[in-house]
Amino acid sequence: MTSLPIGLFDSGVGGLTVLKALRSSLPCEEFLYLGDTARLPYGTKSQETIIRYAVQAAGKLVERGVKMLVIACNTASSVAIEPLQQAFPDIPVLGVVKPGAAASCAATENGNIVVLATESTIRGNAYQREIYNIREDVQVTGLPCPLFVPLAEEGWTEGELVEGIVARYLNPLFSSPLETAQRTAPDTVVLGCTHFPLLAPSIRNVVGDGVHIVDSAETTAQEVKKVLTDRGLLQKKTECGGTLFLTTDDISRFARTGSWFLGLPIEVGDVELVDL
Repeated sequence: MTSLPIGLFDSGVGGLTVLKALRSSLPCEEFLYLGDTARLPYGTKSQETIIRYAVQAAGKLVERGVKMLVIACNTASSVAIEPLQQAFPDIPVLGVVKPGAAASCAATENGNIVVLATESTIRGNAYQREIYNIREDVQVTGLPCPLFVPLAEEGWTEGELVEGIVARYLNPLFSSPLETAQRTAPDTVVLGCTHFPLLAPSIRNVVGDGVHIVDSAETTAQEVKKVLTDRGLLQKKTECGGTLFLTTDDISRFARTGSWFLGLPIEVGDVELVDL
């Protein structure tokens, strides 16, 4: 890499959906991605452990030289952003929760938002807090969808089976017989897990065209571009930038599964095994 890259980390391959959005929005930038697959998932760990893992993962990226840190993990974003900002004060640090929350507040028209995420993210109320910090007049429902993660990791993202599972989670909110003047269905869905953008077409088929779907990966990419522009860090070269991948466990599995999330083949030779 000929210039300082943007560093991203996640407990696994889910954060590659954030990288995909960043590569689309910022094609001339260099990227360094770390998937801490040896210690996933972060969501089952204590807050103290998540912070420790996040600082270690970010530290590995900083050692390599990065101009910005992106926490491409909802769990780590919800508990570790302030510790990371304190640990690395010389570079900007951005998580995925705040941009997604802001976008949902801007998108909703009826003030009813549902956040789809893992159980740990919903339990931690990270999105709910951020949304209410922006708008106190909205109603926020946190809906844990734990089966979405293994579906995405198996590459099962569309079809009758997947839509049936999506409907099982979402129909109580969107197709309930209680849908009357007493209760208005959400008009905005936040994809509050980096795995979930892979299931967006199936989610769209279940909720219909009239519902806003907010992808935290897309909104994070927009915020990264803004931060880099404001700080004069945006890459000025015109050729496309490169990407290097780091993982803490099986390289071949990372390359195979990660390709689904990135939407492009990841070559084993482009992945480096590292120890935290």
